[in-house]
Amino acid sequence: MKGFKEIVTKAIVGKCKKNFKNNYEITLEEDVDTVLGCWVINHIMRGENYNGKVKVTGSFDVNIWYSFENNTKTNVALKKVNYEHTVDVNLYENTPLTTESEIIIRSLKNPTCIEVNNIDNVIKYVIEKELGIEIIGDAKVKIAIIEDTDDYEVNNNLSEEELDEIVEEIDIEENYLN
Repeated sequence: MKGFKEIVTKAIVGKCKKNFKNNYEITLEEDVDTVLGCWVINHIMRGENYNGKVKVTGSFDVNIWYSFENNTKTNVALKKVNYEHTVDVNLYENTPLTTESEIIIRSLKNPTCIEVNNIDNVIKYVIEKELGIEIIGDAKVKIAIIEDTDDYEVNNNLSEEELDEIVEEIDIEENYLN
């Protein structure tokens, strides 16, 4: 006897990656001679449903190493940067983004300083990062089954041709996720 079973499972229902380049600045009290380095640490982020889009909120710490007093002394300027981005993620099969949807945010490219300039003790810098976003939601999978009287008995008596005929007779609904 043939039949169908529906399995409800968690699956990726939407996925995207997005690159961000953002400009920031920090004003210093000392007369800066040279910017010696800029690095980013402590990146954290999370995502949530915001009117059918993904709102990513996060933060990271920026450390800017610089020299002053005619390049005789150095110091490090510290700044915590908070950010918020709204991203439209295309969902498969027009699946809606709901409050039950799980949103996973991954840092595909950690925040990195790609440009830094000193203009009158205002250090302007550009941070680049790439985030990957996955939406996990419920999905229905319809599978064909061949029922047997004993669940533990394996019927190896069917030929490949007979199995192919059974599979060809199965009517699979294309819009099973809806």
